[in-house]
Amino acid sequence: MAVKTKGVIAAGHPKTAEAGRLMLELGGNAFDAAIAAVFAAFVVESTLTSAGGGGFLLAHTEDHQDLLFDFFCQTPRYPKPLFDIEFYPVELNFGGALQIFHIGKGAIAVPGALAGAFTVHQRLGKLPFTTVIEPAIDYARNGFILNSFNEFTHQLLEPILLGEPEGQELYAPSGKLLEQGDISYHHNFAQTLTYLAEKGIQDFYQGDIAHQIVKDLSSGGYLTLEDLQAYEVIVRKPLKLNYRGYELLTNPPPSSGGTLIAFALKLLESLDLKQLEWGSAEHLTLLSQVMRCTNTARKNHYDEAIYQASLVEEFLSPANCQTYQQELQGVCNKLGSTTHISVMDDLGNAASVTTSNGEGSSYIVPGTGIMLNNMLGEADLNPQGFHHWQPNQRLSSMMSPTLVLKNGRPEMVLGSGGSNRIRTAILQVISNCLDFDLPIAIAVNRSRIHWENQTLDLEPLNCPEVLNKLVFADETRINLWDNLNMFFGGVHATRLSDNGELEGVGDPRRSGVAIYS
Repeated sequence: MAVKTKGVIAAGHPKTAEAGRLMLELGGNAFDAAIAAVFAAFVVESTLTSAGGGGFLLAHTEDHQDLLFDFFCQTPRYPKPLFDIEFYPVELNFGGALQIFHIGKGAIAVPGALAGAFTVHQRLGKLPFTTVIEPAIDYARNGFILNSFNEFTHQLLEPILLGEPEGQELYAPSGKLLEQGDISYHHNFAQTLTYLAEKGIQDFYQGDIAHQIVKDLSSGGYLTLEDLQAYEVIVRKPLKLNYRGYELLTNPPPSSGGTLIAFALKLLESLDLKQLEWGSAEHLTLLSQVMRCTNTARKNHYDEAIYQASLVEEFLSPANCQTYQQELQGVCNKLGSTTHISVMDDLGNAASVTTSNGEGSSYIVPGTGIMLNNMLGEADLNPQGFHHWQPNQRLSSMMSPTLVLKNGRPEMVLGSGGSNRIRTAILQVISNCLDFDLPIAIAVNRSRIHWENQTLDLEPLNCPEVLNKLVFADETRINLWDNLNMFFGGVHATRLSDNGELEGVGDPRRSGVAIYS
């Protein structure tokens, strides 16, 4: 439902969105709302994001600045012999697919979330920082009622959440994992935020907390005090591309997700999708082939060149795209844990912010309530193999906060969680809106697919007989899911409607909500 508002925020939890709405009511802008929501998510979505993780915020300001704040995790400066490293696999069951992640002290990269949130607020926010973090402190100190998605992620991540005594105290205080309807308290994190508001965010990187982290990780981990003290937020120019008359802004290298979305859109743009029926066998076959071609191009031309200055120009060049576009013409003739927040205000500001803790490392900094990340243990972030990262570099991420502009004005803000499904989720929502003219709520709620490693995963189809008409190579396996599932991402999006009103939608796959101010 579209209404006239001061702003709209879409997020993965009602309390996350409410924190942002409060900032808009207090006279703050989209960036105050986004940062308040980020801190709130550290509490109420703590299984998906954390002050010990990292992320990105893509901003379009009312004076037409386009900025990408990169506060993702950094690789350590100094490798260590593997026999000194604590690093082990855990298998998570999404209900229709199994995925292996690696955790432990040796999976922890340098966190950037706190530095990033503070930097964005100082540069673009209007309200005092103490005001912006107050909702998070309130939720952490006074507790919040767990919903069904909280319970689901607790069960999904139980081996990680309960891996250390601090996690057991936080997520199973009575000896049993907290469930829907229980009240969750994050007393230590409330004290930490209050302390950091007084001492400054840099204390996490240089003060007592930093020294505690380094001491605890000296055996089994990579991080040093130099790693923490040297961390810097990087402000980049967003990756820009045109798609069917719209300007898209997304995450540039060294992150991968935005560039791979751009590549997939270039493939789609060579075809007239309006000739296809949404959800038909031809449409699904085409989408899966776009995903297959993108994965092939990534393997052949992208991963090994991730830090080359000319990567985007060469990877998205007509010469590189043409071969794959020709493959798609033939097809037509045959026919992660992460959370996202989208905000738009009535001044023309827009913020798209994606943050993640990976799946968590099991290690919670004693007395702080902050679980550090496991970014060195996610296969999709380490395409050259575990422990083969380049020292002191930003890790490449699939997180792709995205803005769609029309005539220089923000029309759509979106992004997603979902590990290596992030880019295919965003791709499909963009295509649903711009190729099939679907309203934003319908575009987000429609069933999705994901092709990877010769497997096509599909959410439920309106016409099951479509499966029999799909055209694939013989080795492709098809996995039809019973329900919409967080495996396929969580696209929380906002949009400026044709009549000039702001509207938003939270992805039901991750219990998302949209709130108006």
